[in-house]
Amino acid sequence: MKIYIKYMVSLRCKMIVQMELEKLGIHFLSLDIGMVDLKTAMTSLQHDELVVNLKKVGLELLDDKKSILIDKIKNVIIEMIHYTEEVPKVNYSVYISEKLAYDYTYLSNIFSDVKGITIQQFIIFHKIERVKELMLYDELNLTEISYRLNYSSVSHLSNQFKKITGLTPSFFKQMRKNRTEKLENV
Repeated sequence: MKIYIKYMVSLRCKMIVQMELEKLGIHFLSLDIGMVDLKTAMTSLQHDELVVNLKKVGLELLDDKKSILIDKIKNVIIEMIHYTEEVPKVNYSVYISEKLAYDYTYLSNIFSDVKGITIQQFIIFHKIERVKELMLYDELNLTEISYRLNYSSVSHLSNQFKKITGLTPSFFKQMRKNRTEKLENV
């Protein structure tokens, strides 16, 4: 039996879920971002307690099929952008469709209806968040970041960055540098 958990998007979330499952005596086969494969079905008491405990830490147990599918789409995108070394070179629609074994048009329509934005917009938002992270680490230059996140060019990345944040990448980096220097001088 599989259960799906909304907002479970990091390794820290996985650790919290694991602790809650162990505390309630719920045995599982595997624990991935957004999903837990249980050894046996939960009792209704375990289910109710898990719902309450997860809610306390900002997580939700998903029950309806649409929500589960939306969460799977989000988790595939987040994992692809934030937790893999390089974004896949294939078209995102192909990647997501293959990962979830659904037609992309179907996934896209459901996602847009429920979330109010397209999958592409969601991907762009997360790519820009990843660009910010990589810029803050200061290990890669913009060309390397552009390549790693599969942008066609540095100018394409810069244009998207400015469209989403209102800032150029260089201004963003300088602003963060100035803020860090001010904090160090305090």
